[in-house]
Parts: sequence; structure tokens; C-alpha cells
Amino acid sequence: MKIGIASDHGGFELKEVIHPFLTSIGHEVIDYGAYSLDNADDYPDYVIPLAQALAAGELDRGIAICGSGVGASIAANKVKGVRAALINDHFSAHQGVEDDDMNLLCLGGRVTGFMAAEELIIAFLNAKFTAAERHVRRLQKVQNLEQ
Repeated sequence: MKIGIASDHGGFELKEVIHPFLTSIGHEVIDYGAYSLDNADDYPDYVIPLAQALAAGELDRGIAICGSGVGASIAANKVKGVRAALINDHFSAHQGVEDDDMNLLCLGGRVTGFMAAEELIIAFLNAKFTAAERHVRRLQKVQNLEQ
């Protein structure tokens, strides 16, 4: 799977851990930055290019990290075709994909431990959208808002 990752300073340390983790489990990783720790950087500068690449079909899934994960989620969801969510539990990591076709996982670098992040990422990446009629119907209502 081709996965894009991005973080600001608040998620930089976690991104630097998950990048090699993703590679080690066989995924191609595209890093949208930050490429160095800079406490003055801004999450939209990295999350928006990631979200745009995902929406353009250049990636299969995305992972965005900021300090809490909230800002990354807000920014990513401004891009048409992106369905991002801040995830803190295993159930939501897979259910968000299965029911809501979530394509971008947001994590909080200051609140999510390395091992927990790996478990959430695996649940997210292994999940598939069910395409059940009720889920498609609900997703269509959300997509209509983007028009």
C-alpha cells in the first residue's frame, strides 16, 4: 500500500518512529514533512499537501500527526475527497474505514504512545470499506456537502 505521512513539530517524533515501522511491514511511504524539528512550523503546511495527494489518488491512505491530532484532522477535512479522523482507540481505527470510508488517520504526537500508534495504524490499514447500502447512503450525504 502507498501511504503518505505528515507532521508538524508536535508530531515529528512519532512520525519519525512510524515511517520505518510502515516500511518494515511492507508499505511504500511518502513523507510530506516536516523533515526536521522546528517548533515554529505549522501543521497545515504539511497536512494539506498530504491530503491533496490522497484526494488526487496518488496515495492509498494517509497518516497525519500534530500535537493533539485535532488540527491535523481539521485541516485535512477541508480537502474535498478526504475523510480524516482523530483516532485514539482500536475500534474506531478500523470502524472508521469499514463504515465511513476514512482514508486519513490523524494521531496526536503528544498523546499517543509509539506502541499504541502502531496498533492503531495496523487496524486502520487492514480495514476495508464494507460498501453496505446504509454506509454508501450516508457517505453520499457527506459527499454532497462537498459540491
